Amino acid sequence: MVRNEARRRQLADAALAVLAREGSRGLTHRAVDAEAQVPGGTTSNYFRSRDALIEGLVDRIGERLAPTPEDLRRRADITPSRALFADYIRDIVRRLTADRDVTLALFAVRLESARRPDLAALLGAWQRAGFDADVAFNVAAGLPGGRREIALFHYAIDGLLLDRLTTSIDPETSTDDVIDDLVAGLLP
Repeated sequence: MVRNEARRRQLADAALAVLAREGSRGLTHRAVDAEAQVPGGTTSNYFRSRDALIEGLVDRIGERLAPTPEDLRRRADITPSRALFADYIRDIVRRLTADRDVTLALFAVRLESARRPDLAALLGAWQRAGFDADVAFNVAAGLPGGRREIALFHYAIDGLLLDRLTTSIDPETSTDDVIDDLVAGLLP
Protein backbone atom coordinates (compact mmCIF):
# COMPACT_ATOMS: atom_id res chain seq x y z
CA MET A 1 0.00 0.00 0.00
CA VAL A 2 1.18 3.53 -0.80
CA ARG A 3 2.17 5.64 2.22
CA ASN A 4 2.06 9.29 1.15
CA GLU A 5 -0.07 10.62 4.02
CA ALA A 6 -0.63 14.04 2.43
CA ARG A 7 -2.01 12.39 -0.72
CA ARG A 8 -4.11 10.02 1.40
CA ARG A 9 -5.67 13.02 3.21
CA GLN A 10 -6.22 14.79 -0.13
CA LEU A 11 -8.08 11.75 -1.47
CA ALA A 12 -10.10 11.34 1.73
CA ASP A 13 -11.07 15.02 1.57
CA ALA A 14 -12.12 14.62 -2.06
CA ALA A 15 -14.14 11.54 -1.09
CA LEU A 16 -15.88 13.52 1.65
CA ALA A 17 -16.83 16.18 -0.88
CA VAL A 18 -18.18 13.52 -3.28
CA LEU A 19 -20.12 11.81 -0.50
CA ALA A 20 -21.60 15.11 0.72
CA ARG A 21 -22.61 16.15 -2.80
CA GLU A 22 -23.61 12.83 -4.40
CA GLY A 23 -24.54 10.64 -1.45
CA SER A 24 -23.44 7.09 -0.82
CA ARG A 25 -24.27 5.83 -4.30
CA GLY A 26 -22.02 8.42 -5.89
CA LEU A 27 -18.97 7.46 -3.84
CA THR A 28 -16.72 5.58 -6.25
CA HIS A 29 -12.97 5.45 -6.73
CA ARG A 30 -13.39 7.06 -10.13
CA ALA A 31 -15.48 9.92 -8.70
CA VAL A 32 -12.87 10.55 -6.02
CA ASP A 33 -10.07 10.57 -8.62
CA ALA A 34 -12.01 13.16 -10.62
CA GLU A 35 -12.77 15.30 -7.56
CA ALA A 36 -9.13 15.23 -6.42
CA GLN A 37 -7.95 15.85 -10.00
CA VAL A 38 -5.55 12.93 -9.90
CA PRO A 39 -4.88 10.22 -12.50
CA GLY A 40 -7.41 7.42 -12.70
CA GLY A 41 -6.60 4.59 -10.31
CA THR A 42 -4.91 6.81 -7.71
CA THR A 43 -7.67 6.39 -5.13
CA SER A 44 -7.66 2.62 -5.50
CA ASN A 45 -3.88 2.63 -4.87
CA TYR A 46 -4.53 4.22 -1.47
CA PHE A 47 -7.89 2.62 -0.66
CA ARG A 48 -8.09 -0.83 -2.28
CA SER A 49 -11.82 -1.28 -1.79
CA ARG A 50 -14.87 0.85 -1.16
CA ASP A 51 -14.87 -0.44 2.44
CA ALA A 52 -11.26 0.71 2.87
CA LEU A 53 -12.23 4.10 1.44
CA ILE A 54 -15.13 4.47 3.87
CA GLU A 55 -12.90 3.40 6.77
CA GLY A 56 -10.42 6.09 5.71
CA LEU A 57 -13.25 8.61 5.62
CA VAL A 58 -14.27 7.83 9.19
CA ASP A 59 -10.70 8.51 10.33
CA ARG A 60 -10.51 11.74 8.30
CA ILE A 61 -13.86 12.97 9.64
CA GLY A 62 -12.48 12.67 13.16
CA GLU A 63 -9.35 14.61 12.21
CA ARG A 64 -11.25 17.41 10.52
CA LEU A 65 -13.82 17.84 13.28
CA ALA A 66 -11.42 17.74 16.24
CA PRO A 67 -11.07 20.93 18.27
CA THR A 68 -7.83 22.80 17.86
CA PRO A 69 -5.40 22.85 20.78
CA GLU A 70 -5.86 26.64 20.84
CA ASP A 71 -9.63 26.24 21.31
CA LEU A 72 -9.06 23.91 24.25
CA ARG A 73 -6.33 26.09 25.79
CA ARG A 74 -8.46 29.21 25.50
CA ARG A 75 -11.12 27.68 27.75
CA ALA A 76 -8.81 25.77 30.10
CA ASP A 77 -8.51 28.52 32.72
CA ILE A 78 -12.18 29.48 32.77
CA THR A 79 -14.20 28.39 35.79
CA PRO A 80 -16.48 25.47 34.87
CA SER A 81 -20.08 26.60 34.51
CA ARG A 82 -23.17 26.22 32.37
CA ALA A 83 -21.94 29.15 30.28
CA LEU A 84 -18.61 27.40 29.61
CA PHE A 85 -20.43 24.17 28.77
CA ALA A 86 -22.65 26.12 26.34
CA ASP A 87 -19.50 27.64 24.82
CA TYR A 88 -18.08 24.16 24.20
CA ILE A 89 -21.36 23.04 22.62
CA ARG A 90 -21.42 26.16 20.41
CA ASP A 91 -17.87 25.37 19.29
CA ILE A 92 -18.83 21.78 18.40
CA VAL A 93 -21.84 22.96 16.40
CA ARG A 94 -19.74 25.69 14.75
CA ARG A 95 -17.15 23.14 13.59
CA LEU A 96 -19.83 20.77 12.34
CA THR A 97 -21.71 23.45 10.40
CA ALA A 98 -18.60 25.23 9.11
CA ASP A 99 -17.29 21.99 7.63
CA ARG A 100 -20.62 21.17 6.01
CA ASP A 101 -19.22 18.53 3.64
CA VAL A 102 -17.76 16.55 6.51
CA THR A 103 -20.98 16.61 8.49
CA LEU A 104 -23.14 15.67 5.51
CA ALA A 105 -20.69 12.87 4.67
CA LEU A 106 -20.86 11.66 8.27
CA PHE A 107 -24.66 11.55 8.08
CA ALA A 108 -24.42 9.65 4.78
CA VAL A 109 -22.05 7.09 6.32
CA ARG A 110 -24.33 6.73 9.34
CA LEU A 111 -27.32 6.11 7.09
CA GLU A 112 -25.37 3.53 5.08
CA SER A 113 -24.38 1.81 8.33
CA ALA A 114 -28.08 1.07 8.93
CA ARG A 115 -27.91 -1.34 5.99
CA ARG A 116 -24.38 -2.67 6.45
CA PRO A 117 -23.52 -4.45 9.71
CA ASP A 118 -19.76 -4.31 9.03
CA LEU A 119 -19.89 -0.55 8.62
CA ALA A 120 -22.19 -0.26 11.65
CA ALA A 121 -19.57 -2.07 13.74
CA LEU A 122 -16.76 0.22 12.53
CA LEU A 123 -18.77 3.41 12.90
CA GLY A 124 -20.30 2.34 16.21
CA ALA A 125 -16.88 1.72 17.74
CA TRP A 126 -15.68 5.11 16.46
CA GLN A 127 -18.77 6.90 17.82
CA ARG A 128 -18.58 5.19 21.23
CA ALA A 129 -14.89 6.05 21.56
CA GLY A 130 -15.70 9.68 20.75
CA PHE A 131 -18.58 9.68 23.21
CA ASP A 132 -16.42 8.17 25.96
CA ALA A 133 -13.77 10.83 25.25
CA ASP A 134 -16.43 13.56 25.49
CA VAL A 135 -17.62 12.24 28.85
CA ALA A 136 -14.04 11.98 30.15
CA PHE A 137 -13.28 15.51 28.96
CA ASN A 138 -16.42 16.87 30.61
CA VAL A 139 -15.56 15.19 33.93
CA ALA A 140 -11.89 16.24 33.80
CA ALA A 141 -12.87 19.83 33.03
CA GLY A 142 -15.31 19.89 35.94
CA LEU A 143 -18.17 20.84 33.65
CA PRO A 144 -21.75 20.20 34.72
CA GLY A 145 -23.51 17.06 33.57
CA GLY A 146 -22.48 13.44 33.38
CA ARG A 147 -22.73 10.55 30.95
CA ARG A 148 -26.52 10.78 30.62
CA GLU A 149 -26.48 14.51 29.92
CA ILE A 150 -23.65 14.19 27.39
CA ALA A 151 -25.64 11.47 25.59
CA LEU A 152 -28.68 13.75 25.52
CA PHE A 153 -26.54 16.54 24.05
CA HIS A 154 -25.26 14.18 21.35
CA TYR A 155 -28.83 13.29 20.40
CA ALA A 156 -29.89 16.94 20.44
CA ILE A 157 -26.87 18.16 18.44
CA ASP A 158 -27.41 15.48 15.78
CA GLY A 159 -30.98 16.70 15.36
CA LEU A 160 -29.95 20.36 15.39
CA LEU A 161 -27.31 19.72 12.72
CA LEU A 162 -29.71 17.79 10.53
CA ASP A 163 -32.12 20.71 10.86
CA ARG A 164 -29.52 23.40 10.12
CA LEU A 165 -27.84 21.58 7.21
CA THR A 166 -31.05 20.58 5.47
CA THR A 167 -34.50 22.14 5.75
CA SER A 168 -34.95 23.90 9.05
CA ILE A 169 -38.18 23.81 11.03
CA ASP A 170 -37.36 27.22 12.55
CA PRO A 171 -34.72 29.07 10.52
CA GLU A 172 -35.43 32.38 12.30
CA THR A 173 -34.21 31.13 15.68
CA SER A 174 -30.45 31.44 15.95
CA THR A 175 -28.40 28.33 16.55
CA ASP A 176 -26.88 29.99 19.63
CA ASP A 177 -30.36 30.52 21.10
CA VAL A 178 -31.21 26.86 20.47
CA ILE A 179 -27.99 25.79 22.21
CA ASP A 180 -28.68 28.06 25.19
CA ASP A 181 -32.16 26.53 25.51
CA LEU A 182 -30.73 23.01 25.25
CA VAL A 183 -28.19 23.72 27.99
CA ALA A 184 -30.84 25.26 30.23
CA GLY A 185 -33.22 22.36 29.65
CA LEU A 186 -30.78 19.44 29.84
CA LEU A 187 -28.34 20.34 32.58
CA PRO A 188 -29.36 19.83 36.19
